[in-house]
Amino acid sequence: MKSLLRYFLINLVSLWVTTEIIGGLTYTGGIKSLAFGALVFGLINILLVPLLKVLLLPLNLLTLGLFSWLTNVLALYALTTSVSQFKLMPYFFPGFEYSGFSIPGVQLSTLLVAIVASFLIGIITNFLHWVIH
Repeated sequence: MKSLLRYFLINLVSLWVTTEIIGGLTYTGGIKSLAFGALVFGLINILLVPLLKVLLLPLNLLTLGLFSWLTNVLALYALTTSVSQFKLMPYFFPGFEYSGFSIPGVQLSTLLVAIVASFLIGIITNFLHWVIH
């Protein structure tokens, strides 16, 4: 039971941080819809992602694991289609500059927002699992 609660809280934090960083992934309805989204996202990760990994195994083997990110993008898309409060939309990244290192501003389409958001969710989730264990 503890592990399910821990998994739910990790999903909750990773979804919240991602929606705060990337403006193209949004939710409406406050903490209730965020908690419901984290619950659904956890169920998707438990039930749907292993099936997707098996289905995409030939493509993953062919590209030497390069397309493993596709399962996370499909899981995020499943979240936005199953929970109406979560939306993916185009987003303009204004750019970033720090000590001579700069990333220029760029317009992200909905697909690129899904890719970046799923990548960020994966990083945050793996980091939190590492910190807790």
